[in-house]
Order: sequence, then structure tokens, then C-alpha cells
Amino acid sequence: MTDSGRIKLGRVGIWTFAYEGQPAGRVRESAAEIEELGYGAIWYGEAFGRDTVGQAWLLLSATQRIVVASGIANIAFRDPIATATATRALGEAFPGRYVLGLGGHRVDDTVHELDGYPVPARGRAVTTMRAYLQAMDAVPAHGPVADPAPRRVLAALGPKMLQLAAEHTWGAHPYFVSTEHTERARQIMGPNAFLAVEQAVVLDTDLSHARQVATAHVAGYLSAPHQEANVRRLGFNDEDIVGGPSRRLVDAIVAYGEVEAIRRRVQEHLDAGADHVCLQVLTADTASLPEHEWRELAAALLPHHTA
Repeated sequence: MTDSGRIKLGRVGIWTFAYEGQPAGRVRESAAEIEELGYGAIWYGEAFGRDTVGQAWLLLSATQRIVVASGIANIAFRDPIATATATRALGEAFPGRYVLGLGGHRVDDTVHELDGYPVPARGRAVTTMRAYLQAMDAVPAHGPVADPAPRRVLAALGPKMLQLAAEHTWGAHPYFVSTEHTERARQIMGPNAFLAVEQAVVLDTDLSHARQVATAHVAGYLSAPHQEANVRRLGFNDEDIVGGPSRRLVDAIVAYGEVEAIRRRVQEHLDAGADHVCLQVLTADTASLPEHEWRELAAALLPHHTA
């Protein structure tokens, strides 16, 4: 696998949307605990809450060692100059601790074209992302330059975006994927590109309830055309998608049940070629932080964890 230089994410991290709805003080406390639990990275989404740059500053300033990674910063929300200069500032202020994950899709119809860099749609997402990366690279630096420079990864799912990730960035950060996708991604990108895979999990010994939470999560994402296209590439069909996700599809996307089931899924991703697996803990209470689950998973999955 790829050498990460001075950026060390470890094998297991946390992925969360939950910080968007929490006050800043609460986020600081939680991030500091995740670091102490021994996770290698905190990945966070960007949708309807804090912007990705503000969230990165908040998380990095609340911690000392852990890597903070956007998962992902939506290119529809800011032009390449803003992204490039903010990334440099974060890299200079927190050397070796920031990873910029980039992706792009419409959240709603209020997002429009930004300075010639349109919101990616089916058929032009790769072209748009390539142009965005090139525009970032062309922004001159008039101040301190971080050493090492912050790494970039792409929210790549399809073969062409995975190839772009391998050729023009550090690697890929696939979201809502199975272990089979991880194996395919490694084959497409080759042995040297970095591969950080998001894995949704439900830690609940009540399998019926756990499956309900997992099913609701999968159903929500199937309304996104790029996610539906990706699961179809993996061999799922109308029987798995139309009218609600099948058990087969839910089981492929979400690991649920006791901690051992989650441990197995993490190892399966690593065996398939992932360098890093970031766990998105799902619960029925989406307004709260899944702190109990983060602690339990740390105790079971992190070799150097101490209670």
C-alpha cells in the first residue's frame, strides 16, 4: 500500500455527520475524546450545517495529534481559489494533520454554477473534477507553504473517477460501498494510491432493530442517482433497489449487530485493499452523538486502546 509520508491515519477512523448539528463546545469535547480513544482520523461530511473549512478549524484546534479529513468538501459550494487557499492555511497551521476530501453533487436546487465550475452531473463529473483540481493547482502561493502539503483524496465510486483519484491525488475516499467495491477500487487504482473507505455500522445486539436502522440508511441514499448507479455496477438490480432495499443490499452496505460483525467487516475491507476504514455509526437517534458506540468500538478494534 501507499506510504503516507508524515500523514498517519492508522487503520481505523471515525466518519460522522453528527457534528453539523452540535454546538462548537460540544464538538471540541467530543473530538478530543475520539483522539484519546486512539482513532487515527476524524472524517466529517458537509451538507446543511457548518462549512467544511470552519469544521476543519474547529476539529483541528480541539485536538493535538489526530488527522482531520473532509469527507467530503463539496466542490459545488466554493470555487477552486477558495479551496486551495483554505487548504494551504490549514496545512500550514496544522502540519501533517489535514486531508482534503473532494467530491461534488447537488444537495438541492439552490446550488448553481460557480465561476465556470458547474455542479457535476451524470456524464461530466470526472471532467468537472479534473478541471477543479487543475484550477486549484494553478493558484499561486504568496505565503508560507505547508510541509508536508495537505493530501487530497476524491469521493470516487466509478472506474473513471477512481483512475483520476489515483493519477492526480493521493487516492480515493469511497462512501456507501461494499467490500467488493474496495477490491475493485484497489485493482483500478493500483498498489500505490491511498484508499480510505467509509463503512456504515449499527452496534446493536437486537438484530431486528439494527437491521431497521441499517435499512433506513440504505434507502435514503438510493434516491441519489450516483449511489444507485454505483450499486448497480456492483451487480444489484431492480429487485434490490425498487420499493426499498433488499436484505442482500443492506447487508452489503452496512455492518450491524455485535462488535465482532463490525470487526470482521473492517478486516474484510483491509484484506480487499483498503489502507484505512472510517466507521460511520448509525443509531435511531440521529440528533445525538454515538459516543457510547465510539467507545465500545475503540475498545474492540484499536490495538493500543486503553480504557
